[in-house]
Amino acid sequence: MSFRFVDLFCGIGGFHAALSALGGECVLASDIDKDARRVYADNWKIDPLGDINQFANESVVEVPDHEVLVGGFPCQPFSKSGRQQGMDEARGTLFWNIAKVIEEKKPVIVLLENVRNLVGPRHLHEWEIIIQTLRSLGYRVSKTPMIISPHQIRRDFGGRPQVRERVLISATRYPGKWSELSDDVFPPVLDWAINSSQSWDLKTDLPLELDEQISQPNVYLTNEEKRWIRTWENFIRAIRSANGKLPGFPLWFDVWPVKKGKELVEISSSNPAWKNEFIRKNIEYFFEHEKTIRKWYRENSIIEDFPPSRRKLEWQAQESKSIWTCLLHFRPSGIRVKKATYVPALVAMNQTSILGAQKRRLTVRETARLQGFPDWFRFLSQPDSISYKQLGNAVNIGVIYQVIRSQVRRDLDLLLNFPDITRSILSKPDNPDLVLADPLNLLRGKSYKKPRKEFQEELPLRLVN
Repeated sequence: MSFRFVDLFCGIGGFHAALSALGGECVLASDIDKDARRVYADNWKIDPLGDINQFANESVVEVPDHEVLVGGFPCQPFSKSGRQQGMDEARGTLFWNIAKVIEEKKPVIVLLENVRNLVGPRHLHEWEIIIQTLRSLGYRVSKTPMIISPHQIRRDFGGRPQVRERVLISATRYPGKWSELSDDVFPPVLDWAINSSQSWDLKTDLPLELDEQISQPNVYLTNEEKRWIRTWENFIRAIRSANGKLPGFPLWFDVWPVKKGKELVEISSSNPAWKNEFIRKNIEYFFEHEKTIRKWYRENSIIEDFPPSRRKLEWQAQESKSIWTCLLHFRPSGIRVKKATYVPALVAMNQTSILGAQKRRLTVRETARLQGFPDWFRFLSQPDSISYKQLGNAVNIGVIYQVIRSQVRRDLDLLLNFPDITRSILSKPDNPDLVLADPLNLLRGKSYKKPRKEFQEELPLRLVN
């Protein structure tokens, strides 16, 4: 192996997959979740430690030497007392534990991942502390956040049909003082791997499993769930037949005065503004299409027996002709329908995407593919709900793979004394799937073609040959 890495808050090993595909060897992993540790150990043949406070705390840092440190850390609110904007202010948070390891072991490359909200208005303070702390520890890191989603990356570079915006913090060790570096540092650029105009098709780009390959009978829709969808499908057909349009706002059956004697839902000053606006638009829509809606209701009065959240429809599928050609989600806010191109971000909750054409949810295997995990990756005998949760918490492998490559490319001037790391990372295939397709590739240290032409032009000759 060409470099050693530490995998903090490792989950089931998304970072591990990307870094091992780039030639790295994991010397320590940790996660507080025991189920995730079991899956990690089974697939990556290393037993993760538990709580990071056990080996990286105020008095001790028991971590092997390593060149690369990665982690998808939880972001806790930092104390604002005194506004130190540095490592002391991060004390008591999990980022502080990471900073202690960095301070002690001085890895060459650090890559951290977090949710997009980390750079939102409510967390600007936390963002400032993180950047200031990494800089004070001697790292080049951009104040401008890098936000990337798997669906923006080309399929042949490990991209996936999933909208999953995440913040990546790329820090590279600088041998001098931060004051000697320009403040004008930009985040890594993935120009060679990005294709914003790329269209996705779940069936072929994921790809979807065939019915005979599926071992999860519980992914198929129940008769009750099919009734919910059929009822709203009838509504869509009725509106379209009457030359009506489906609105951009959610439709709410409970607001419509479809039954004789049913009073209008009133707009009330005690309601939040958004709810009153929601009610107003639905009432207007009802009277605009009253004849069509009343006829639909007479034929589909079964909707009154649906759970409250299933009496709402969020149509986001533009001109799609049928729900059954779309992607659905059963949400607390209603049944959301969108085109079957890419899926929303996987979350660690039970809101698995539903494939209308297949009349089923995504399987665990398909969900793993969305995150870039190879088909040989196993989830042992744990309940499917736990596997879905773990995948919702995982990092996307293709994103991590490309960001690390772009980080090395950005910071070649700081990495000239680390030719093994640089050569290993930049000489791997454009697509991590080519390495991960066979687990033996990771053990063999299989060599691949030389770097892409643009990489060759940028690398010193001694690193290419």
